[in-house]
Amino acid sequence: MTDAFAVGHELVLSPADAPVTDPVTKFGGQPVWVGEPAWPLSAELGAPMRFIGQLCVPGTADSPPRMAYLFMTQDDDADVEGTWEADGGENALICRPGQPAPFLRTTAQPEGPTVGPDVHAALLPTSGAQDSGSHVGGRPAWLQGDETPWGFSFLLQLDSTMLPFWVNFGDAGIGYAFIDHRTGEGRFLWQSA
Repeated sequence: MTDAFAVGHELVLSPADAPVTDPVTKFGGQPVWVGEPAWPLSAELGAPMRFIGQLCVPGTADSPPRMAYLFMTQDDDADVEGTWEADGGENALICRPGQPAPFLRTTAQPEGPTVGPDVHAALLPTSGAQDSGSHVGGRPAWLQGDETPWGFSFLLQLDSTMLPFWVNFGDAGIGYAFIDHRTGEGRFLWQSA
């Protein structure tokens, strides 16, 4: 199978003047669900995770186009451990169509906590390998060693130092999203410097 994002694209973010209500790549605001909502719940708190953003994923010869929704537990009143783990139940990449990871609990609510107002996302072609910053496709720039989940393809890298909203990826951390193109199952993890 050919990876839909074999070539990397720089992710350029800019504030939106109004809520984004189309099924496009964006961050913040509320998700624009394609199909039934599946808002993930924190394994520790049981509360809805915070929405970070959504990403259009092109189809491949073996899979349909999808919308990938990124979430992470981030509670200002609680110190939740394990948000950095790909299978800890404190972060999620939910794809539609697709199935949530088997260790996640979800609810059908369409709206919930978010990282902030809507932010437009543009994907710009790069002249070579993307080794840093926020980008879609290409290869991840690991801070502490390769943690690619087995059987998953790299999808997205978010550099917390370059985002127009706050996410707790530790000290100057980077988040990494992966997808199983066959099932639409996703994984997310982060590492810090």
